[in-house]
Amino acid sequence: METFGFPSKQGLYDPNFEKEACGVGFVVNLSGLTSHKLIRDAETISRRLEHRGACAFENKIGDGAGIMTSIPHEFYRFCLKKEQNVHLPPKGEYATGIVFLNLYEEEDVKSHFQKIAEEHQLKVLCWRSIEVDNSSLGSLSISTEPLMQQVFITGSDLSVELFRQKIYLLRKYSTHCLQEVFSRFYICSLSTEIIVYKGQLTSSQLWSYFKDLQNPDYGSYLAIVHARFSTNTFPTWERAHPLRYLAHNGEINTLHGNVNLMRAREGVMKSSIYKDDLKKLFPVVEQNMSDSGSLDNVLEFLVMAGQRSLPE
Repeated sequence: METFGFPSKQGLYDPNFEKEACGVGFVVNLSGLTSHKLIRDAETISRRLEHRGACAFENKIGDGAGIMTSIPHEFYRFCLKKEQNVHLPPKGEYATGIVFLNLYEEEDVKSHFQKIAEEHQLKVLCWRSIEVDNSSLGSLSISTEPLMQQVFITGSDLSVELFRQKIYLLRKYSTHCLQEVFSRFYICSLSTEIIVYKGQLTSSQLWSYFKDLQNPDYGSYLAIVHARFSTNTFPTWERAHPLRYLAHNGEINTLHGNVNLMRAREGVMKSSIYKDDLKKLFPVVEQNMSDSGSLDNVLEFLVMAGQRSLPE
C-alpha cells in the first residue's frame, strides 16, 4: 500500500516518532431530535476552532478537519431513491460509511470488497458518489485527494447485535486484505449509527468541500468536529479526524510501548463473540496510523470484540 502525503524514513526523520495536537468540539440534542440547525451549530464551532488547526504556506492546505454525525437517514433515503431508485431499509437495518479510493482502482476495489462482504453474510446494497467542491483546496491537498465513495450494506436475518459485529469484522478484515492489494483503501467509518466526513482540509474548507453538509435536509442529533494540528506528524486525508470512535488531541508519548504490547497480546487473545474469526481482526493497530489512530483502533476493538461498553 502506498502512503499519500507523508514521506518514508530519511535522515533524522522517522515516522515512528510522530505525535499530534488538535482542537475538538461537539454539540448534541439531548432529546435525540434531529435537525439541520445542529449541523450549522457544529459549523460555528468548527470555524471557531480554525486557530487550533494548522495550514501550510499558502493557507489552503489544512492538516485535517472533519465531522462525525448521526446517520441522516431521511436524507440518504431521499438521495438513493432519487439518484439510483434504491430503497433504503429502515434505520438500524443497514450500515454506511465513506471509503477513500483511487479512481483507476475503483471497480476492482468494489468487486473485492463485495466478495468479502458476501463471505460474511452481508450484502452491498449500493455505492453512492460523494459530491465535493475542491476549488478552495491547495495544490498538495488536491494532489493526494481520494475518490470518495459511500457504501451501504445490509444483512438479512441478522439480529441487531450480530449485524453490528459482522460490520466491524468486514471493516477490519477488508482493510487488512485490500490495503495489501491496492494502493489506496481506507474506510472513514462503517456503522449503523454514525457517519464521518473528513479530509486534508482546514476547518473552513470542510463546509464548502462536502455538498452533503450544505443540504438543509441533512439532519442530525449529534455532531463532533475536529481541527487537526499535526505538530510533528505529516497530514494526510486518512489521518484527519474524527476517527471511528475518537476525535482526539494526540500527543501520546507511550505510543510504541502500547502498540507492541497489543501485538504481543494478540497471541493469547480469545473472543466468545468472534471465535475463530478473531484472527481476521489482527493486527488490532493498523499500518500508517497516527498516535490517535492507533488508540482509536484499540478502543474500537475493545468495544466490539471485548464486550466492553464505551464508558468502560
